Amino acid sequence: MEMSNALRAEVLVHALPHIQKYNKKTVVIKYGGSAMINDALKDAVMEDICLLRQVGLNVVLVHGGGPEISETLKKMGKESVFKNGLRVTDKETAEIVQMVLAGKVCKDLVKLINNKGGRAIGLCGLDGKMMEARPKDPELGLGFVGEPVAIRTQAVTDLLECGYIPVIAGIGYDEDGNVYNINADTAAAELAGKLSAECLISVTDESGILADKDDPTSLISKVNIRTAKRLMAEGVISGGMIPKAQCCIEALKAGVKKVFIIDGRVPHSILMELLTDEGMGTMFTKN
Repeated sequence: MEMSNALRAEVLVHALPHIQKYNKKTVVIKYGGSAMINDALKDAVMEDICLLRQVGLNVVLVHGGGPEISETLKKMGKESVFKNGLRVTDKETAEIVQMVLAGKVCKDLVKLINNKGGRAIGLCGLDGKMMEARPKDPELGLGFVGEPVAIRTQAVTDLLECGYIPVIAGIGYDEDGNVYNINADTAAAELAGKLSAECLISVTDESGILADKDDPTSLISKVNIRTAKRLMAEGVISGGMIPKAQCCIEALKAGVKKVFIIDGRVPHSILMELLTDEGMGTMFTKN
């Protein structure tokens, strides 16, 4: 549908207060789900990121890449094994995860952002000793699946100060030289907290928290930590949404002011959440 010049001007005017609110603030975007594998949605996300940076926001992109890892493992004759939703990662698999996430996936996103007029640089948790990790739930026998024990943000803040968009893969390390696969939601939440980010946006395949999982119109637009914990206890927040909600809570406890879960299947959902009055997903706040 064609948009008139008058309507374009009206849209920009309505976005102005939101642009002013976020000017020079840091926004961390966790990028995953269908928006990573659908080319049209991927283009929309990269356009959103470039626009936000252009109007004065400091944007940090933290990405996943599970489907790409599974596909590469299959090509190499290795089976993907999961426990409690986490990929069992032996030494060889950890090396493949590093190759896929920090190599192909990260650099493909850098290329897309640069092609859209942005200035992106790819990093992973090994760079600048950004994400020191330890084994996650060692009793489960997950191997080199990690959780952060220390986050160092100097490399990220240096890039932001120079006008770049850091694109970060969730790869961690330990002092023995081991490489760990870190869940992207966890990495994004920890990084957002250390950066004192204004907000964290989790791009998912869900519209947000639903009061009734079978009713897409039952979106809960705002929850605080206490309410989120109650919804988890009641089973309203369930399945794969539980770890995402837990990461939202941890980010708020770490000092992030607001966290959003939005539907990446909707083109330009990031802009609609940040630059409109209504938003479109579920916003988590501390109180």
